[in-house]
Amino acid sequence: MIGTGPPKVTRSSLVRLSRRLDQVDKGAALLEKKRDALVIQLFARVRPTIDARRRVDAQAAIAYRALVDALAAAGRSDLAALAWPSRDLRVDLADPGLPAGTAVADRFAAPPPLVRGAAARALVPGQSDPAAEKAAQAFERLLELVLATAPEESAIRRLGRALAHTVRQVNVLEQRVAVDLARALVRVRRTLDEREREESVRLRRIAARTRR
Repeated sequence: MIGTGPPKVTRSSLVRLSRRLDQVDKGAALLEKKRDALVIQLFARVRPTIDARRRVDAQAAIAYRALVDALAAAGRSDLAALAWPSRDLRVDLADPGLPAGTAVADRFAAPPPLVRGAAARALVPGQSDPAAEKAAQAFERLLELVLATAPEESAIRRLGRALAHTVRQVNVLEQRVAVDLARALVRVRRTLDEREREESVRLRRIAARTRR
């Protein structure tokens, strides 16, 4: 910014304002390049993410239809009993090995296999209804898809926040800082020009009186 008060009307002030305006223009140009790069990255990620969301939605529809069938076949209380004990799932982020602040997608470390069979669930043959087994596997596949798409979703959110922040910076520089500097530059230059004209007129009058 150019300060809280009006700039001094001097030649040095005029030079400083001109340099400052040039710096602001260069900074805005760099931010515009950053904004364009973020837009390109964002659009490059949108299509795969949309396709991944469609796969998640399709698997979710399959899983909830299987759950309705399991509820109809076994009932809520029997399904709750079959789901006990619950399983804890821990997923760690893998270190991408890049410098801090680098805009990359989070990567999950390899999670354990989620889709299990009857033996992995510690169920004896005939203990569970086939519909309940089908519903459990459908939701496990759904969770696998969600974990697979989560890093890209996180990257898109970060890109969106970075893009919004960059757009605000460009707008502030172009619509506020540069405009204020340009106005101050015009005022200082106009005042200096008026002073020069007044000084020129004064000198001509002195020269005319001297000649007389």
